[in-house]
Amino acid sequence: MVELIQSLSSGVLLGLLYGIVALSFVVIYRASRVVNLAQGEVLMIGAFLAWMAASSFGLPLYLAIPAALVMAACFGLMIERFVFRPLTGQPIFSIVMASIGLIILLRGATMVIWGPATRPFPQVFPLGGIEVGPIMLNTALLIGGVITIACAEGLNWFFMRTDAGLRLAAVAEDHTTALSMGISVRKSAIIAWVLGTTLATVAAIIMLSGSVLGVTAAEIGFRALPVALLGGLESVRGAVIAGVVVGMAEALASTYLDPLTNGALSQIFPFILIILVLLIRPQGLFGWKIIERI
Repeated sequence: MVELIQSLSSGVLLGLLYGIVALSFVVIYRASRVVNLAQGEVLMIGAFLAWMAASSFGLPLYLAIPAALVMAACFGLMIERFVFRPLTGQPIFSIVMASIGLIILLRGATMVIWGPATRPFPQVFPLGGIEVGPIMLNTALLIGGVITIACAEGLNWFFMRTDAGLRLAAVAEDHTTALSMGISVRKSAIIAWVLGTTLATVAAIIMLSGSVLGVTAAEIGFRALPVALLGGLESVRGAVIAGVVVGMAEALASTYLDPLTNGALSQIFPFILIILVLLIRPQGLFGWKIIERI
């Protein structure tokens, strides 16, 4: 029983990390209708920017982290302006191919600028764990989980209670209708990309605190994409709930099924999930189901 509770607890914390990456997918999709397959690479670039601010520039963490978030926001503006804005109104196939091209470009640029070697990432959160009875909770992931919930509730308030957020919601529902109401789709997309790249960088800092930074940091983007699809690409809270569900399922698979599959099942579980979601409920658990009248 203790092993089961420990596995579920670890899964919840891991799922909340997936959730904050899924939130970055959601905020971008809500305004631009772009599923950025290169979001993992965006996270990786954000991580290298944070490392550079703390290590290369020698800034203390209380300055390095805000500096990294500002640089990440500017990076998001560049992606929106030079990659996806010219594709507005183009077929979805063009956007998908642009995302794939961005994956290759960002990985190549990372290898050129920072090289293939791994490097120690600054310790932002305390190492070790917190004992809750017989259960051990990873400190960094626990703090990260609190940050994820705070970000989700803040974004939900932003989308539901502020004028800018309501404009983004209108843009998410239909670009043409939003334009007819005098809402700038371009400005909404800029806000979404700034939020998306900033959230991805926050996720990178949580994930890599006191660990090792390398190109493989981008892999969490593909693992979080099924979470975004399961929760629904329009749902902020759905991303967090889906993250918890996927994290627990992956932890259980790692504990009980990996010994039978040589450690393979937990690695491929998110990708099995993405196929099932697309087949059974393409809009996700909390996504908007679009009904068109002919």
